[in-house]
Amino acid sequence: MGLNFQKDLYLVSEQVFPPPDKQTTTKLQDRLLRKLGANAYPFTFTLPASSPASVMLQPANLWHFPTGSDEDGKPCGVHYYIKMFVGESDADRSHKRSTITMAIRKVQYAPTKPGKQPCTVVRKDFMLSPGELELEVTLDKQLYHHGEKIGINICIRNNSNKVVKKIKAMIQQGVDVVLFQNGQYRTAVASTETQEGCPIQPGSSMQKIIYLTPLLSSNKDRRGIAIDGQLKKQDTNLASSTLLANPDSRDAFGIIVSYAVKVKLFLGALGGELSAELPFILMHPKPGEERKLIHADSQADVEMFRQDTVDPDNELEPLWKN
Repeated sequence: MGLNFQKDLYLVSEQVFPPPDKQTTTKLQDRLLRKLGANAYPFTFTLPASSPASVMLQPANLWHFPTGSDEDGKPCGVHYYIKMFVGESDADRSHKRSTITMAIRKVQYAPTKPGKQPCTVVRKDFMLSPGELELEVTLDKQLYHHGEKIGINICIRNNSNKVVKKIKAMIQQGVDVVLFQNGQYRTAVASTETQEGCPIQPGSSMQKIIYLTPLLSSNKDRRGIAIDGQLKKQDTNLASSTLLANPDSRDAFGIIVSYAVKVKLFLGALGGELSAELPFILMHPKPGEERKLIHADSQADVEMFRQDTVDPDNELEPLWKN
């Protein structure tokens, strides 16, 4: 419709110059200060604990057009920027020649304590038919990391007079855009169908393990997939699960992401279907104590800070990440 809906919030602010009398710097900042000279001024931001993680909804043309082209609109999501401006008042923030921004992203890491092993049992009886069909689904664990295989343990006990003809397993990503009233939907990010071991005749049972791996590489052409906030020239992945410490603060997160495994048994046109769902958590592992530099170690990269040119998109690519 040609409308642009955007809300800008300033979470934290800090005066960089004149620098404060007492300031604690990290080892990385100390190394940069030795290389950049006396005109470099370090600063530190502490984001609020309740701030949402960087996440955006994948538009249909995200992978077809270069960033910044006219065909590629800004994707919907939660974005973070560090904005630096030079001036004597807040009015100087809007002046492009005295302002520069750097895109960053906030990542929510997985908890260290694992949860209970997910397991569910569903049953279905049939009108005018004795017995029932039982489906038990179990996952190896509750917490998975990005790129890890998810083992789905399926146990079928057919005590009815129906025949199970096909099994389908899928991993669904749930997206809740809290800004909109009807912003809830689910998308299958990995799925498989099998007839191995089928048909399951009345009075028989079957146990089977199906492995699925939810990856962004197999969903690049699908619109509306929630992915982690993307920086220029950097690959990303499916959005991590959103962990809410307080369910009442869900409005502050903008977009809430969840994952679930769904298994469906197909019984034919007259028998219908039987399905079971199990939620799980998909997140990044918490990094260790040692943090690695990516490419801020070379003198060529450090010299980029001394250039007087301004990035055409008014954004600077960060030279390191945690």
